[in-house]
Amino acid sequence: MSLTRKQQILKIIVEDFIRTAKPIGSKYLIEKYNLPYSSATIRNDMQALENEGLIEKTHISSGRVPSANGYKYYVNNLRTSTVDNKFKNELKTIFDSSKSVEDVLRESCAILSHMTNLTSVVLGPKADNERLINIHLVPINDVTCTVLFVTDSGYVENKTFIISKKNKMQDIVKCLNLLDERLKGTKVKDLVEKLKEMKPILEGYMNDYSNLYNALLKLFYEFASNRSEVIGKSNLLKQPEFSGDAQEIQKILGLFDDPIKLEEIINQANEQLLINDSNDENSNVSIVSKEIVIPGENSVGKIAVIGPKRMDYDKVINYLDYIVSEILAHMNK
Repeated sequence: MSLTRKQQILKIIVEDFIRTAKPIGSKYLIEKYNLPYSSATIRNDMQALENEGLIEKTHISSGRVPSANGYKYYVNNLRTSTVDNKFKNELKTIFDSSKSVEDVLRESCAILSHMTNLTSVVLGPKADNERLINIHLVPINDVTCTVLFVTDSGYVENKTFIISKKNKMQDIVKCLNLLDERLKGTKVKDLVEKLKEMKPILEGYMNDYSNLYNALLKLFYEFASNRSEVIGKSNLLKQPEFSGDAQEIQKILGLFDDPIKLEEIINQANEQLLINDSNDENSNVSIVSKEIVIPGENSVGKIAVIGPKRMDYDKVINYLDYIVSEILAHMNK
């Protein structure tokens, strides 16, 4: 890639700030990178980059840092497209024909979070067109059992119940067999209403049905929403922008505690990238996401990485692209 002098300077500023989180001055650039230009030339180019809105001064020093537009320019024009072998080798360890799609996505994101020191998120496909095909009970002992719910896309949800002393295991079995018979084939988004319609019937099957009914109702509400999982929350809190800042930490934890809001923000990403240049409550957070179409299911999920504006976009975007291509390659084998 042949870069102009100004592009070269911007690339150095972005990559140095990503690594150090420290504002950059012209003297530092010349001494650190042994640039073959005069200090006046560097200062002029930095002033031009600032006038173009690609770098900006901070309130704490005379140095410059990349702006939101500067990061966007870097992503679109200056980054590379290589993936290091260490990441490739780490990813190879998760592929196993016996693993579910969900497990592969989850483990991929765990590696992604570990290798980037950032937070990763898996957004499962919407359940609008999925149907429940099976409810299966697995007794654990006399007082607890696990119930598995399976959809036609292969998605599995499980819930462990503590059985009320007023009921017996056969009561639970009878009740769940009824639910399996009546709810089989129901779209996941309709399960809550169907369960509500069955409430009077359940009363006749169990002495104390309320605990089971309420637990199932809550599960079906969650079942119908996008399945999401956040991995490596603590990584984000270790970043210099957030560590020690109670207000910023509270904002981030609030974001993670609200899956619906988190999903909305991830879906705002323009062309898979959201570098926030506003002054709202998440102005210091950037998101890179990648869609993944599950073969044979016509369903779309997302993998996202959440970090500070200063995140290593080169590494994150390349890692995400590689993960999705490898997952699809193994699914189609």
